[in-house]
Amino acid sequence: MTQEAHVTQGPLTTEAGAPVADNQNSETAGVGGPVLVQDQLLLEKLAHFNRERIPERVVHARGAGAYGTFTLTRDVSQWTRARFLSEVGKQTETFLRFSTVAGSLGSADAVRDPRGWALKFYTEDGNYDLVGNNTPVFFIKDAIKFPDFIHTQKRDPYTGSQEADNVWDFWGLSPESTHQVTWLFGDRGIPASYRHMDGFGSHTYQWNNEAGEVFWVKYHFKTDQGIKNLTTEEAVNVSGLDPDSHQRDLREAIERGDFPSWTVQVQIMPAAEAATYRFNPFDLTKVWPHADYPPIEIGKLELNRNPENVFAEVEQSIFSPAHFVPGIGPSPDKMLQGRLFAYGDAHRYRVGINADHLPVNRPHATEARTHSRDGFLYDGRHGAAKNYEPNSFGGPFQTDRPLWQPTSVAGVTGNTEAAVHAEDNDFVQAGNLYRLMSEDEKERLVGNLAGFISKVSRDDIAERAINNFRQADADFGKRLEAAVQELRG
Repeated sequence: MTQEAHVTQGPLTTEAGAPVADNQNSETAGVGGPVLVQDQLLLEKLAHFNRERIPERVVHARGAGAYGTFTLTRDVSQWTRARFLSEVGKQTETFLRFSTVAGSLGSADAVRDPRGWALKFYTEDGNYDLVGNNTPVFFIKDAIKFPDFIHTQKRDPYTGSQEADNVWDFWGLSPESTHQVTWLFGDRGIPASYRHMDGFGSHTYQWNNEAGEVFWVKYHFKTDQGIKNLTTEEAVNVSGLDPDSHQRDLREAIERGDFPSWTVQVQIMPAAEAATYRFNPFDLTKVWPHADYPPIEIGKLELNRNPENVFAEVEQSIFSPAHFVPGIGPSPDKMLQGRLFAYGDAHRYRVGINADHLPVNRPHATEARTHSRDGFLYDGRHGAAKNYEPNSFGGPFQTDRPLWQPTSVAGVTGNTEAAVHAEDNDFVQAGNLYRLMSEDEKERLVGNLAGFISKVSRDDIAERAINNFRQADADFGKRLEAAVQELRG
């Protein structure tokens, strides 16, 4: 849906619409005298300027985005009743925001960091948000550890810099991170552009069909441009020459009509198979091997329109994994469960309680009908309508049909670890990933890891970090130990 351009003809005005007589000189008490408080244009401009930036995202601050279209190419009604997935050839407008995770808004694009993949589908049943990364796994499996993890990636409160000690102390003491760290320091740790990387929903989600049957699903977005990455040395050069490299590449590709696209695939697991699957299917540090659940192609995602204003449409865009539509819902994934709350809460703090009213965030194919009123950014859209339910004045009403099917639970409450399945441990899939790599890839992986681990100040932190990779694969650990020792002298 194209936004109409704001009218720019006619006299310059104040925010209240009054014509501006002089926008070059502030009012003073005579020539050379002090500026007058009565110059309300000056005060309005300065006050607005001071407030032009909302708080940046704590994570995923550095990003770029574009509008596009998702086209369904396969009938998936046997698995989900989601209407935007109901008919082959059906198209749904989308908005996709890419980002780095740890860096601030002013950081460079070409850095070793996971890339956020936040995709909004503007469906006829409301917006469906899919929030993931360019990796199929993550560093931790429980949201209670997320603030601690991010603190290690951000600036140390004393030094004001990212500290290798903090990063590797946490990763070494959190062996579940070994799989994702192996991804991050491999060749795909620094994509050459946003167009040349895959995307993943990462979490496990629920699909349910008209008959009420439940399936667990994982999303994959395979780049049609091909995978391209940067080496550490190439990335240093690119970051220095063009910190905006990825954002610029995406924008210019769309401007010239070279629309990037991804083939959309899903892995489907019947709900009954989850309890006995060899890996915990709700553990975000694990993948479902393709041999067990082969990816099924279901559609095509194309990006074909740039935002007209980066602040309004990229910075103020909000995404929440709690934004579901009928036929799709959550899973018991403990990281996802935490994010169901945290993402929406972050946006209510950062953008405002009515952030969903902004053009980039509000539904495009339907209308939001709620009883929420007032607060920052409220636009008075409801007029004199009643703000409670039930009411007898024709207000919105409940459907009596949940978006997703209930999940059976049992046991006593308490602080519990995730269920351990037959082949679960923190290292097996990291070792499998390492053994899939060519010799050149292994050499680069070890070099990347050793370069960072060698910066820690304590031998015990370095050894603990190395030992996690040794448990994933003996050769992996042996090579890494030797490389770190050489760098540390």
